[in-house]
Amino acid sequence: MSRAFVREPEGGEAFEDLPDRPISAHTNFVTPEGLAQIEAEVARLEGELSGLSPQQDKADHARLSRDLRYWSARKNSAQLVEAFEGDVVRFGATVTVVREDDTRQTFRIVGEDEADPSAGSISYVAPLARALTGKGVGDTVTVNDHEFEITDIR
Repeated sequence: MSRAFVREPEGGEAFEDLPDRPISAHTNFVTPEGLAQIEAEVARLEGELSGLSPQQDKADHARLSRDLRYWSARKNSAQLVEAFEGDVVRFGATVTVVREDDTRQTFRIVGEDEADPSAGSISYVAPLARALTGKGVGDTVTVNDHEFEITDIR
């Protein structure tokens, strides 16, 4: 008989085997703020999980366990990069660019888990960040047929 027609044990929803969240193959560089965010997320998930018995809500337990495995792995693989200083773009830098249409954009280059473009931060593996890395004020890069000139690095 097909497994699809076998009755689940009492309360045995199919939430027990949620697939793990994919973990990037890139080095897990983090800023001090990014590491603090990861540590806070691990603590939050541990607290929620400890207050939940596995029999209460299996869906919540499965989701929290999966997320805790992800954030614990990210915490364990984190490589802290201290504050940025210098005159070339690198991880942790805040960069201002002018686009070909004279639009000015400022963002900080951060780790994958802390990147939030709407809040002004992009991942160091993003195409624009990769193109800008190692460049200085006045340099121009082209990404996806768009030109960007670096006007400030902090």
